[in-house]
Amino acid sequence: MLLETLIVGPLGVNCYIVGDEETREALVIDPGGNARDILDTLRREQLKLVAIVATHAHFDHLFALSELRAATRAPFLLHADEAPVLANASIGARLFGFVFGQPAPADRLLREGDEVRVGSLAFQVIHTPGHSPGGMCLLRDRVVFVGDTLFQSGIGRTDLPGGDYGTLMRSIRDKLLTLPDDTMVYPGHGDATTIGEEKRSNPFLQPLRTGEWYV
Repeated sequence: MLLETLIVGPLGVNCYIVGDEETREALVIDPGGNARDILDTLRREQLKLVAIVATHAHFDHLFALSELRAATRAPFLLHADEAPVLANASIGARLFGFVFGQPAPADRLLREGDEVRVGSLAFQVIHTPGHSPGGMCLLRDRVVFVGDTLFQSGIGRTDLPGGDYGTLMRSIRDKLLTLPDDTMVYPGHGDATTIGEEKRSNPFLQPLRTGEWYV
């Protein structure tokens, strides 16, 4: 598996380019800006973009979406529960002082247990609401792309429309902390980490270990 990480856009989103070394097909996860850089990386690595996926539809993860779709004709994939958030993405951007053209609806809506295939690579869709209603992660073997669900020493914010702290903590507890400790975690912002490291040191997750947090 080929993996390139680009830090893009005004809010420093991690955009991941994942490719099959044999077929040279690729997936872009969270196109948060710098469309030219993303396209240049695809050309340099001789990759054909076959799908664009957003872990959720907050505007900062979508700044390059429309340009990538126009340039490559690759379909855009999003969790079904996130379609209403996408429909209001330009409004959300304005609330934070950004001008953002409203994207077209997703070409394919995903649900828990679906697969996103890129060449011989298959990624399992894991629905992890809490930061956003249709937040999702993509899992393959011991690699998981988690969007804004979990960060190194942090968790996603839950004070935006559709966010809910209890829901987010259940998502992390039931869907992510059950993965093997050596699973690599690639978040929407900041450095990569592992499930084991976050179990041990993430201060937001310690109540899950001590039993002081119940829902």
